[in-house]
Amino acid sequence: MMQHFVSKASRRVLCVVRALNGNASCSSMATRHYFRVVPTLQRDFDKTPVPRNFFKWGSQEFCRSFSFVTGFAPLKEKPLDTILDVEMAKTKSPEELADIWDDFHLGRGHIGISMKAKLYHLMEQRASDCRYFVIPVWKGNGHTTMFVQVEMPHMLFTGLEDYRARGTQAAPYMTASYYKEFAESKDLVLVRGDIVFTSKLSDEEAKWLLEAAQSFYVNDVKYKLVERFNKQTREFELKDVLQALEMPIL
Repeated sequence: MMQHFVSKASRRVLCVVRALNGNASCSSMATRHYFRVVPTLQRDFDKTPVPRNFFKWGSQEFCRSFSFVTGFAPLKEKPLDTILDVEMAKTKSPEELADIWDDFHLGRGHIGISMKAKLYHLMEQRASDCRYFVIPVWKGNGHTTMFVQVEMPHMLFTGLEDYRARGTQAAPYMTASYYKEFAESKDLVLVRGDIVFTSKLSDEEAKWLLEAAQSFYVNDVKYKLVERFNKQTREFELKDVLQALEMPIL
C-alpha cells in the first residue's frame, strides 16, 4: 500500500515540470519574471539557468510559469537591527545569542533558528549549483510535498500542488532569510522564517521544514538527492527523500 502511495506521489511530483524540459527561452523568461516580482532579492538568476533535466516534470501549459510569487507582495528583507538590539547581541556568547533568537520568535508566526557559519557557507556554495528541491511534510495520514527554491541568503517554500495548479499565481507558504552579521565574530548565522500562510503551515511544521531543507544541503549523503533532483532528474524518486527523512510508513 505504501509503495503504491509513494509511487503515486512521485508521479505527481514528476509531472510538475516536464513541460519546461529543453525550453531554454521559457526558463529565461520565467526566471527574469521572478526577479521583477521580488526585486529586493537582487540576484542575476539568468546567469545560473535551471538545469535542463529539471524541466521534464509537467504538462505543456505549465511552461507559462516558473515563478511562484506572482501576485504576492515583494519580499522585503527585514534588517537585523529592526528585529533585535545588535549592540546588545555583540555582548552575548554564541550560545546565549542563539537562545535569545530562538526564544524571541516562539509563537509569533515566525521561526528563529541558527547555524554555524561553516555550514552556512557550505549550503551557500551548494545552493549556487543546485537551487531546487522537494520535501514532503507529514500531515495526518499522508504528506504534502513542498517545492523549495534556494537563492541565498533566502529560501522560498510553496506547495507543489499549488505551484502545479496556479502557475504564476502560486505564492510562497514560507520565506526564510539568513543574517550573517555574526558569522565572523561568533561563528553564527541567524535564520528567520516567516510563515506567509498559517493555514498551510503551523509553526512546528515550518520549523521542521526549514531545518529539513537545510539538512539536505549540509549533509553529504542527503545532498546527493538534491544533486540528482537538479542534474539527473530522470533518476530522482520521491521515495528516497521519504526514506532519508525517516517518514512513517503506513
